[in-house]
Amino acid sequence: MFGSDGPEDTLGAFLTAVASGDIAAAAARTDSPAAAKTLLTQVRTALHPDSVEALDQNVKQSGDTATGGYRLTWHLPRGRTWSYTADAQLRSAEDGWQVHWQPTVVHPQLSEQQSIAMVADPAQPAPVLDRDGSPLLSEQTVVGVVVDPARTGDATTVARTLGKALHRFEPTVTGNSVLDGIKATKPGGAYSVLSLRASDYQQVKPVIHDLPGVRFTSQERLLPDDRDTGRQVLPALRSLVEQDAAGAAGWRIVTLDVTGSEVSELAATPPKDEPAVTSTLSTRVQTAAEKALAPVPTAAALVALQPSTGELLAIAQNEPADEQGPLALTGRFPPGSTFKIITAAAALSAGKVTASSPVACPGTVTFSGRVVPNEGRFDLGTVPLSTAFARSCNTTFSQLSADLSPTALSDAGHSLGIGADYTVAGLTTVTGSVPKADSVVQRAENGFGQGTVVTSPFGMALAAAGVQAGKVPVPTLVRGRPTKATDVGPPLRPDVLTALRSMMRDVVTEGTATGLRDLPDVRGKTGTAQFGDGTHSHGWFVGYQGDLAFAVLLTDAGSSKPAVEAADRFLSDVAGK
Repeated sequence: MFGSDGPEDTLGAFLTAVASGDIAAAAARTDSPAAAKTLLTQVRTALHPDSVEALDQNVKQSGDTATGGYRLTWHLPRGRTWSYTADAQLRSAEDGWQVHWQPTVVHPQLSEQQSIAMVADPAQPAPVLDRDGSPLLSEQTVVGVVVDPARTGDATTVARTLGKALHRFEPTVTGNSVLDGIKATKPGGAYSVLSLRASDYQQVKPVIHDLPGVRFTSQERLLPDDRDTGRQVLPALRSLVEQDAAGAAGWRIVTLDVTGSEVSELAATPPKDEPAVTSTLSTRVQTAAEKALAPVPTAAALVALQPSTGELLAIAQNEPADEQGPLALTGRFPPGSTFKIITAAAALSAGKVTASSPVACPGTVTFSGRVVPNEGRFDLGTVPLSTAFARSCNTTFSQLSADLSPTALSDAGHSLGIGADYTVAGLTTVTGSVPKADSVVQRAENGFGQGTVVTSPFGMALAAAGVQAGKVPVPTLVRGRPTKATDVGPPLRPDVLTALRSMMRDVVTEGTATGLRDLPDVRGKTGTAQFGDGTHSHGWFVGYQGDLAFAVLLTDAGSSKPAVEAADRFLSDVAGK
C-alpha cells in the first residue's frame, strides 16, 4: 500500500496523521493497527488537545530496520503545553516500511497495558476577608451524608432517622423527603441527602453514623463562621474565589495501570498560590443590617455602602426574602415616595423651584381623571418645597413631575444611578428603571414613585450615596476588581445637591421620619409604595449618615414606619448603641 515510501516518508506520514488527529491513517502506518488505534484514541480523548505538533528530527536506517526520533508537542486547553522527544522503530515489510508499534511510540515512559490521563491539581481557594482583615470565608471541613439505597435494608426506618436528625440543619430535609430521594435513585446510584459542617456532623454522628447503607464524604469548602451571615452575598464571593482557584489550578499528566492506579508522572505544573481576597464588606455593618431585619415578618432587604468610595458595606436580607431570591440586589419594586428624591432633583435642575419656593399641597389633585391623593388626604395648603418634601406631599410632587419634560425624571434618575448598569465583580445587580413618560398622567404617577418606575434597594442606596457624595459612586464588592459602569448620568449641580441634602434632613427633624431624629445627622426619605390591587404597601427608608448610605425595604409592611424603625435599629447598632 505504501510500497514506494522509505522510512523517512513513513515516519513523516505517521506523525502528520497523529498531529491532525487522523487516528485511522496513523494506525495504518504501523504493524499493529488495532493496538495503535486503541492507544492513540485513548490518549487523544484523555488530553483533548487543541492542536498537536509532531516534528521528525532524524531517521537512521540499518538494512531492513530504522530508528526515527521526533518531538511531540501537545497544545492543551487553557493554554497548557506538553512537549517531549520520543523514538520509533521502523521495519521494512512486503508492503513497505511500517512503524513498529509499541506504547513508547506515544511516550518513552509508557508501557504495555497502560494509559495516559490528565489530572487536575486543585489550587487552594484563597480566604475571603472583610474590609478590616477579619475572615468572612475560610476553609472548613464539610461532611456529606450519602445513602446507598441497595444497602439500606429498611429504607423507611433509615429515612425517618436521617430526617429527624438533619431537619434542624435544613428544614426541607424530612423523613418523607429522604425516603422520596431514596426511591427516586436509579439502580446502582446513591442519594446525597445533605452536606454538614463538621461541628454539626459531630452533633448527630452518634445517631446516623451506623445506619445501614449510609456513608459519609469529606471535603474542604469556604464557609463563614456563622451559617446565617451574608446568606445572599457570601455565596457570590465564594463562587468568585472558586473561579479564581479553578484558573490557578495545576495539572499533571500521568500513566495509569489497568486498575486505574497511577504509575508514573510524565509532566506537572503546580497550582498557583492565590492571595487572600479582600471584600469591601464590613462584618460590623453586615451584622447590624441582618439584626435590623431579623424581627421583620415579611420579606425585607437592606443595602449599605460608603458614598466616598462606592464600597459596599452590607447586603442583607431576612429569611422570607431569601426564599424569594436576591431582592436586595435585583428586586424591582415601586419606590413610592423615596422617588421624590429624584423628582425633586429633576424639578430643581430644571429651575422650576428652589427648596424655599411656595408650592401647593392640596389633599388631592386630578390629572385627566386620575386622582392623586396624599396619605389620608391631608391638606397643607401652600408651603415651602422643603416642607412638602418632609411631609411627603404626593400632590405636590405629582404636579411638579407633570410639568416636567418626558425625560426629566429619567435624566435625574441616571444622574443618581437609577437606570444605570453596573458590572460588579461577584454580583448581579439591577438599579431599576425610569422610563420616558409622554403622558401627563404617567409623569404625575411617576413623580411620587407609583407609576412605571421601579427600583431595587441596591439602586436606592446608590441614589442616597449620590446625594451625599455629590455624584453617584461606582459600587464595588472586591478590592482590586473594578466595576464597569454604563448609562450613568452627569452629576447634579451643586445647588441642587445642597437643596436635596437640606430637605432630606428636614424629613428626619420635622417630617415623616422623626423616629430617627435622636440619631446624629441622619438624612433621608420615607416611602410607602402601593402594589397589586392597591390595598397593600411596601415600606421604604433610604438615606445616609455621614459616610454611610443605605436603603431599607420592608415588603407588604403597610407603611414606611416599620422601615424607619428598622433603619433606627440598624444605625443604632452600627454606632454601638
